[in-house]
Amino acid sequence: MEFCPRCGSVLIKKKERFGCPKCSYTAKGKVKIEATEKIRKEEKVGILKEKDTNVLPVTTATCPKCGHNEAYFWSTQTRAADEAETRFFRCVKCKHTWREYH
Repeated sequence: MEFCPRCGSVLIKKKERFGCPKCSYTAKGKVKIEATEKIRKEEKVGILKEKDTNVLPVTTATCPKCGHNEAYFWSTQTRAADEAETRFFRCVKCKHTWREYH
């Protein structure tokens, strides 16, 4: 790719020669046009599995299966909007999941 020595614009092909689209400059001889591209190696994206992460908050709740007193918890609106949400618990020790309605 070559540029106009007068105004700095990229030279484009005009009929048989290359010239500047802004001013009246015309290149004498051949114009070398070359394009290159650098390709970077893609970085791997890490994948997290549910069993590898513990992002839920922990609370005191007794597991009905093993009797452990700590559980992860989250809440979801499972019924009509005017009714209370449902709280879910998952035992930290045995991973048993249960729900509690309020």
